[in-house]
Amino acid sequence: MFDDNTTTKNDLNKDMDRRSFLGLGAATAGGIILPSLIAPAAAANFKSGIISSGARRLAFRNAHTGESFSGVYRVGNKYLPDAFEQINRVLRDFRTNQVHPIDRRVIDIMYSVYRKTGSNEPFEVLSGYRSPKTNNMLRKNSSGVAKKSLHMEGKAVDLRLDSFSTKRLRDLAIGVKGGGVGYYSRSDFVHLDCGDVRNW
Repeated sequence: MFDDNTTTKNDLNKDMDRRSFLGLGAATAGGIILPSLIAPAAAANFKSGIISSGARRLAFRNAHTGESFSGVYRVGNKYLPDAFEQINRVLRDFRTNQVHPIDRRVIDIMYSVYRKTGSNEPFEVLSGYRSPKTNNMLRKNSSGVAKKSLHMEGKAVDLRLDSFSTKRLRDLAIGVKGGGVGYYSRSDFVHLDCGDVRNW
């Protein structure tokens, strides 16, 4: 599921100095960041998703299941397998209950957009992975669903941020230049994917 940059927790611990390790330990306790356990300098950066260890934190909630992810998914160039197990589960096709690996580039794009918002609230995700069966069903009911949707490869998410206009969210996402950005004003969500840089 991950490339050569992926390490086990033991490998990660060996690569990190004592301060970074302590910061990561606090950050990933139970999969949730605990600001009170982070050093004061790191706590100042907690709201922006950065911890002194170079960790990246993201929070989102599945609008259909109510399940959520909130925690560190990456430290430096190392992606955390345990975090992605949770991410894959939360972003599964809720209609078929199928779990599929979510491309880490999509999570990085979400992170970059989230940082630009300056928000402390989690994203609300309307769609992550879609099985071919689900995608075909949605195509029959909407002209806005692509036949070869990147959702079927775990390379796209549809989301919104309650306290942030989707139009503004779209503009920030386009500025990231990480992949595709779609704006669906009537349905009030923004599509992000890690395909070619484009927008509609």
